[in-house]
Amino acid sequence: MGVPFLDLKRQYESIRMEVEDRIRAVLKSQAFILGSFGKSLEEEVADALDVPHAIGVASGTDALLISLKALGLRPGEGVLTSSFTFFATGGAVHNAGGRPFFADIDPETFNLSPEGVRPFLEEECGPGADGLRIHKATGCPMRVLLPVHLYGQCADMEALNAIASEFNLKVLEDACQAFGARYQGRAAGALGDAGAFSFFPTKNLGGAGDGGMITTHDSDLAALIRRLRVHGSRTRYVHEEIGYNSRLDEIQAAVLLTKLSRLKEWNQARAGRADLYRSELEGLSQVTCPAVPGDRTHIYHQCVIRAERRDALKAHLEAGGIGAMIYYQTPLHLQPCFRFLGLKEGDLPETESACSEVLALPIFAELTDDEVREVCGAIRSFYAGTETHAG
Repeated sequence: MGVPFLDLKRQYESIRMEVEDRIRAVLKSQAFILGSFGKSLEEEVADALDVPHAIGVASGTDALLISLKALGLRPGEGVLTSSFTFFATGGAVHNAGGRPFFADIDPETFNLSPEGVRPFLEEECGPGADGLRIHKATGCPMRVLLPVHLYGQCADMEALNAIASEFNLKVLEDACQAFGARYQGRAAGALGDAGAFSFFPTKNLGGAGDGGMITTHDSDLAALIRRLRVHGSRTRYVHEEIGYNSRLDEIQAAVLLTKLSRLKEWNQARAGRADLYRSELEGLSQVTCPAVPGDRTHIYHQCVIRAERRDALKAHLEAGGIGAMIYYQTPLHLQPCFRFLGLKEGDLPETESACSEVLALPIFAELTDDEVREVCGAIRSFYAGTETHAG
């Protein structure tokens, strides 16, 4: 039959009338920026994530960029993060004036590894002024630790926060793929100094275009972020900082408000599909299903397996009309634009191994059990054919 990788139309049909009513209300009001829908969304997000402050911005990338600036990142300072992530993580660091540094990942969760972070700060960095670590080779003061909650599962924040506290680092969560994920009972975006979210349409909580949100427990930081998103101004034509033009528009807020009330149910449905993948692929030695430590709740923005002969498997699935994607084939430290960082193949072995093996399978709340079984049947047939050929 074929299985789409993602089908947003199925979700839209279930909420179409409510979404369109709210969009019409925005059009009727002619209030498109920083209006009542945006304010309501900020309040409901703050309540859902149990944080006092949620600030809407124009995209997840802006959420990262503005958060970095608000956390005090200065030109030439270092941000330690994962190389196994979407480009926006590293791009935001560079565009905020910082220099990205990378530590390796946990091979089971794909998230930044505390066992990679600590040696970097202890061995590659030394003590410097203001209590900051100084990267020995570049002289960059290290300002921020930026863990990524990849694919919808939180990084090991207890260990990472402890390291950040020890080495005087601010912590910014890249939670762009993890709205609703939890770690030790607490929400992604409530675990560091600030959290950055994306509402890109394909996200679990996705808008009808670009959008983002920043969360924090810190009232002073929240006030600064609110200024930075409107050119550093809280009083019209008075600019206290050099900020940005980055507001979440009212149409996006209207769409997101409609979806937010259903998100918990949708995330649970995704988790159910992931469990069915595990069941159907059990015993298949060539495939490793996602690992979820007991202290975490995975929302499955992507359901990613590690697969032998990954590229051939992907081609096999696509030939049968089954969608599959690779997130991410080239790590940040090997991207052409980051050659100036001086890193090379082999520097982050777990990251590079993941890049050669990961494959995202179809996952969305409206995916049927039969469709999951069709995907799994195609995967089993691929490896059965390989074994027959090898014999």
